[in-house]
Amino acid sequence: MVAFKWALLTAFSVAVQAGTVVWDGSFSNFASAADFDKWSWANQVGTYQWYIHGSQPTSHYLATDAAHKNPAVTRETRGLKMTIDTTATWNTQMERAELIPQTTANLGTGNLFYHFSIKRTATNPPDSTLEHQIAFFESHFTELKYGVGSKPTNLVWMIGGVEKWSTPFTADTWFNFAYDINFSSKTVGLWASTGGSPLVKVFQNAAASTSTNSADFHVGVLRITNRNPPEDWYWSGVYIESGPITTAIGSSSNSTSPPDTTVPPVTASPTLPPVATTTAASGPQQSQFGQCGGTGYSGPSECTSPYACVAVAAPYYYQCQ
Repeated sequence: MVAFKWALLTAFSVAVQAGTVVWDGSFSNFASAADFDKWSWANQVGTYQWYIHGSQPTSHYLATDAAHKNPAVTRETRGLKMTIDTTATWNTQMERAELIPQTTANLGTGNLFYHFSIKRTATNPPDSTLEHQIAFFESHFTELKYGVGSKPTNLVWMIGGVEKWSTPFTADTWFNFAYDINFSSKTVGLWASTGGSPLVKVFQNAAASTSTNSADFHVGVLRITNRNPPEDWYWSGVYIESGPITTAIGSSSNSTSPPDTTVPPVTASPTLPPVATTTAASGPQQSQFGQCGGTGYSGPSECTSPYACVAVAAPYYYQCQ
C-alpha cells in the first residue's frame, strides 16, 4: 500500500490535454432522474444503461444537480448523487446502484484512460466496516474499494483483488481518478488527484487480466452487506479517452472524436437481457465475463468457447468464465 503525497506530487505535475474522447459520461444532459429512465433494452438511447438498481423509482437512487458536481469540472453542468439503501438490491441481496456505458465504441482496445471523480459528505457517509466495490469491471481486474484492507477508511485501488495504493477518503473532498489501461500489453496503472489539481501518476502500469466487452464498466457502488443506514456517493467528470492522457480536471474539449451518446432504438433484443422473466434466450452466446444466468435474467445462457457459465452468486447471478 502506498499513501499518496498529494501536494508534493501535484507540485511537479503539469496539466496536459491531449487525449481523444471515445465515450463521454457527462451528466449535463440528465436534467432529472427521469432522463435515466429513457433508456431500456428495447430503446437503447443516451449515454448510460440503467438496470442495476432496486425496486424504488429512479429518483430514489439518482439525483442530478449542479451542487453534485466537482466545481473544477467546468465542462459539466451537473453531477450525480447516487444513493444505496436496503431497497437497492438487484439479483442478490447486496446493495447496488450502477450505471453502464451505452455505446457502440470499443472500450477495450489500445491504451484507454477511464476518468471519474467521486466524493462523500458527512451526510449519509459510507460505512467503513463494510466492503464496497466502486468503479469496477465484471472481471474485477481493477477497481476501487472501501471498507477493506489495513485501513478500511481509505479508498483502496486494486489490481486483481490485490491492494496497490490507497488514500484516506475524507469528507467533502473530490477524488479524481483515471485507470490507465493498456489492453494491448495487458497492464493497468493509476492516475489521481484531489479537487481541481491535475492528475499525476501514483502507480505505474503493472500486469493485469485486462478485459471488457464495452458494456461491463460499472459507474457506481456495490456494497456486500445489506443493512441501514443509506449511503450517498457523488460522481462527476466521467469519460473514457484514448491516450495520451488528459491530466487537467474537467478539460476534454479538445478531443478529435465526438462522444458516442446514442444508439438507434431496436425493436427486439434477443442478445440483451431484460430483467422481467427467468427464461433464458436461445441462439446468441455470451462473451467472457458477461452474465449468462440468474434470477430475473433472460439473455444468452451459453458462453463463447472456451468459457463456461459459472455460478457466481447462485441462484441470482451466473457469469461466463
